[in-house]
Amino acid sequence: MSDDERADRHRWTVVTVTFNSAETLVKCWSNPEKNYDWVVVDNCSRDDSVEVARRLGARVIALPQNVGFSKANNIGIKESNGPYVLFANPDLVVAEDGLDPLAAHLDRHGGLVAPQLLSSDGTPQPNGRGFPYVTAKLGNRTIWPFSRFHASYRIFVAPGETRWVSWFIGAAVAVRRADFVEIGGWNEKFFLYYEDAELCLRAWRRGLPVAVLGDVQWVHHWARATNSLKWSNAHTREVRAASIFYGMFPEFVLGVPAVRRRHGLAAQRSGKLAYTPATRVS
Repeated sequence: MSDDERADRHRWTVVTVTFNSAETLVKCWSNPEKNYDWVVVDNCSRDDSVEVARRLGARVIALPQNVGFSKANNIGIKESNGPYVLFANPDLVVAEDGLDPLAAHLDRHGGLVAPQLLSSDGTPQPNGRGFPYVTAKLGNRTIWPFSRFHASYRIFVAPGETRWVSWFIGAAVAVRRADFVEIGGWNEKFFLYYEDAELCLRAWRRGLPVAVLGDVQWVHHWARATNSLKWSNAHTREVRAASIFYGMFPEFVLGVPAVRRRHGLAAQRSGKLAYTPATRVS
């Protein structure tokens, strides 16, 4: 490895939290050349996720128990060395040519940024989101009559565009390490679910913007456990997380005026075009 390649490798640390993810790791992370430092934090998997991750080139932290997504990510970032960190789900395919545009955005604006995610068939996923009103969340599940909020809540970003969003889903979260420390890390009150919305809203309230970058498009083989109508442990975890989240942010239950008072910067910018290659809007 040349000095330049070694320097590039240490610019980015990619943190992936696994839990029974061996098959997914093989599918998404089998590229033998990774020009970043890859840290896998395993939440006490019952399969061979740890061995697979090591074989694929990761530095693995094997936890003795499942501590949840947020705490595992916080453990992982302690192992980061470079100035940029990408939190990447095991079902994400990281195309390395997207790292430089993400870094350029972060150097220009700071805060948090995500690529535009694509489904397995190449169609865009709405990983950018508007404010998480209860009605919008219900609408996102196509529950009538709240489904009328569906379109404005789900944000897609086209190539050549960057849009500010209230929050984005946590499958891919890029941030400068220094900004992440300022934001305060992942909130460990959340075991799983809603931690991404809380992180992004907290960034906005600290004056650090949240955006989705349309020129970076990565495949996310997403299979959300709570899409099924059959009740499961995942549904129980989501309900618990929702009760914590809306306890912290009752304004998303009660209405718009309190939202604009508490989340003024996000309300001013969310959904708007941040900049294009030809034009920049602050």
